[in-house]
Amino acid sequence: MAKTIRNKFDEMLSYEKLEEAHKLSQKCKTSKKEIILFNLKKEEYLNWLYQQLKSGEYKHGGYREFYLSKPKRRRVQVSKYIDRIVHRWVVDNFLKEYFVKNFIYHSYACITGKGMHNAVLGVQNAMKHCQRAWGEYYILKMDVAKYFQNIDRSILMDLICKKVKDPKLLDLIDKIVYSDGEEKGLPIGNYTSQTFANIYLNEVDKYIKYELRCKYYFRYMDDSLVIVKTKKEAAEILEKIKKFLDEKLKLSLNSKTQIIKNKQGVNFCGYKINENRLKIRDRGKRSLKDKVKSLEKKVKRRRIVLKRSVYVYYWTYWIYKISKCK
Repeated sequence: MAKTIRNKFDEMLSYEKLEEAHKLSQKCKTSKKEIILFNLKKEEYLNWLYQQLKSGEYKHGGYREFYLSKPKRRRVQVSKYIDRIVHRWVVDNFLKEYFVKNFIYHSYACITGKGMHNAVLGVQNAMKHCQRAWGEYYILKMDVAKYFQNIDRSILMDLICKKVKDPKLLDLIDKIVYSDGEEKGLPIGNYTSQTFANIYLNEVDKYIKYELRCKYYFRYMDDSLVIVKTKKEAAEILEKIKKFLDEKLKLSLNSKTQIIKNKQGVNFCGYKINENRLKIRDRGKRSLKDKVKSLEKKVKRRRIVLKRSVYVYYWTYWIYKISKCK
């Protein structure tokens, strides 16, 4: 595979590719009003979008904003549906092929075949191995402060420019990155934002793995950890990572960052992990219980069909199993 993207924009741009991006974007959302309206004139809209992208006249639309309160208060920006098709087309045809495939093995967020459960199992297997090899060891647990809000878009574009040499594609990515007119942070809600965020932190991934030579390093988005033999080694690595984040990416670690002895176990991806046991944290249990209650209410109000009500019993079963974990 080529290291850079050259002359691929026109090759990958077709009605069929945009239609495929549309099918993936509307998955499980076909009852939404904006998607119903789009599907009424699907061919017309997709042909218009094709011409806009081909001519370079495409402009990203505005955003609808709302706030989520759980697990913490966050502003979510949702782009117009036709822009979400473009996001999907860019990620699936370019970013996944040329960026994601070059991520380190133990980067788990928003990557097909990875995910938080594989991240948790990977950490536990590493802990078991380190216990056999060293007996006692230490875990450097790190969390980036307000990660999505603090991403510097000019640094992100510099990283993208290293690999993207196709002027049309670069122009389109630039329009998406600066679509809300801000210089810092990425819109939480864009399909592209997750991949852009991974591209950004892939720089520190490579630094930790290849320059600091940390064998047992794991990351799930802005949540990461390193397993080392001694507390002194963990402290030295921490200082080097802080310096790299500040100088290269203009990021910092928050107060959750700490050095933990292996006997304490570690919180990662919603689980409390030690060598012999995985336990869902209390916050995760509460979240699952809330989902069950919400589904039960929807069934009673007939807001979901009978076939979907089976999920209520599925979640109830797992809540029962989880509540029995000690």
